[in-house]
Amino acid sequence: MFNKIYKLILCLLVFGYSIYQFTLDNIGNGIALIFLSLIFLLLYFKNEILIMAFLKMRKQDFDGTENWLNKIKNPESSLTKKQFGYYNYLFGIIYSQKNLTQAEKFFKKAIQYGLNMNQDLAMAKLSLAGILMQKRRKREATQLLNEAKKLDSHGMLTQQIKLMQTQMKRI
Repeated sequence: MFNKIYKLILCLLVFGYSIYQFTLDNIGNGIALIFLSLIFLLLYFKNEILIMAFLKMRKQDFDGTENWLNKIKNPESSLTKKQFGYYNYLFGIIYSQKNLTQAEKFFKKAIQYGLNMNQDLAMAKLSLAGILMQKRRKREATQLLNEAKKLDSHGMLTQQIKLMQTQMKRI
């Protein structure tokens, strides 16, 4: 909701007021205000609207996820680089059900801006490979599948990767 600069300013102001509370021997108030300032600092790195969108996505509520994502005005300037990557990642998942061309564009942006976790990046590359495979672009899809295989360190996507590789052989 707030711009990321306002979150940092609020964090510093609340932290400064907590220090003032410590000087007045109000230790309980100072500790509570430190925790409040940490919440503002957390919201700088994790956008509150993206958190709500992920919660809607967990429930498979694509319309609710899209509504939450549409509340972000001017996402390129109000989100950090990785947050913008997740913003595009979520839109890619939503549009993979509706419009493959749009989904391809969003997944490419998500990969370009980067994602925090390798599993998310592997899932984005796997989804993009599936879209490219449906569009009969086998070479690009094979390259993305190999990259997803390298990123999948925990082996969570091995079945999907093997399934897509067998489908690629049929093409």
